[in-house]
Amino acid sequence: MDALDALESEAIHIFREVAGEFDRPVILFSGGKDSTLLVHLAVKAFAPAPVPFPLLHVDTGHNYAEVIEFRDRIVERLGLRLEVAHVQEWIDDGRLAERPDGTRNPLQTVPLLDSIAELCHDAVFGGGRRDEERARAKERIMSLRDGFGRWDPRSQRPELWNLYNGRHAPGEHVRVFPISNWTELDVWRYIRRERIELPSIYYSHEREVFRRDGMWLAEGPWGGPRGAEAVERRTVRYRTVGDGSCTGAVESTASTLDEIIAEVTASRLTERGATRADDRMSEAAMEDRKREGYF
Repeated sequence: MDALDALESEAIHIFREVAGEFDRPVILFSGGKDSTLLVHLAVKAFAPAPVPFPLLHVDTGHNYAEVIEFRDRIVERLGLRLEVAHVQEWIDDGRLAERPDGTRNPLQTVPLLDSIAELCHDAVFGGGRRDEERARAKERIMSLRDGFGRWDPRSQRPELWNLYNGRHAPGEHVRVFPISNWTELDVWRYIRRERIELPSIYYSHEREVFRRDGMWLAEGPWGGPRGAEAVERRTVRYRTVGDGSCTGAVESTASTLDEIIAEVTASRLTERGATRADDRMSEAAMEDRKREGYF
């Protein structure tokens, strides 16, 4: 058994443990590489039976068109059930207000928690990995959240010998991270080995972008260049995908999995550190979102 086999085995074990212990699990699915990997692992965990839980996407309305098209195509091909919480609906009825900076990533918390409560999900699978960011590095595989969806480090349980404690009181739920121990390089190597399809924007392509805060951002419904920012046509790809207002591209000619793996191997920045403006709002941006109930 090589390293990828061991990681796959651990993730499949976690999926099966949750299926046996919880009543209404759900997989957070955005169409990005990590959530697509989760779906692939869930399919393997329960084959030839269908995946026994639905998918949930908190849609900011500022997603890249290629990713939404890919999301819907995968759901249809695998015969899965997709639940979508549209942030725009919360804005329209006054439960949320647009931010002055235009980004909607921080607005995902309320729709996520409302959807979990409304649909009575007691376990929520996420694609978080410990290598992405400091706040994620101290997360458990099974992370208890209180009745308000908040993370409290004092309530987290030790996880020894692959034993996971999913006990929770009514109103609480558990976030589950099956690929927590994977690195970005592990993810890409596994995608190559398993021939997993991804949205086209993960591969090198030409796109009109503008420079802001050291990142290449694309124009879209979230806004465009301001002041002296000029639109340029560049050869880029995305290392991570999310809200278009805060997810940057990197200049790259990597158009194959082998080239991407070589590029990631040489990089000294994680994908979030290099391309996510929402993580730069403060030194504790992700920690704050954990305590509020999103991550």
